[in-house]
Amino acid sequence: MLFQLGSSLLDACVLSILRKEDAYGYKLTQEVKEVMDVSESTLYPVLRRLTKEGYLQTYDQQHEGRNRRYYSLTEQGKEQYYLYLEAWKDFYERINTIMEGGKQHE
Repeated sequence: MLFQLGSSLLDACVLSILRKEDAYGYKLTQEVKEVMDVSESTLYPVLRRLTKEGYLQTYDQQHEGRNRRYYSLTEQGKEQYYLYLEAWKDFYERINTIMEGGKQHE
């Protein structure tokens, strides 16, 4: 990807994915990789931090004889997602205005 992505955007993407359904770390990594260049070694510290900040909670579930750690949004995580969504819409509109040639002067 040509543009550098900050930690806030990565946080927003993780929260957005988990808004739809709970997921385990590897699956989250694969979904994020579809839109940005990120490795598991980058994503797992993000998941730990978001959990520590109260945005995510975890639970373990058996899968083929092994435990998988699943992540889900807390109420605080849902609120943070909506804050990110509103900020993203505003940011997108501002950048798009510049990229499309700027505002027309009247």
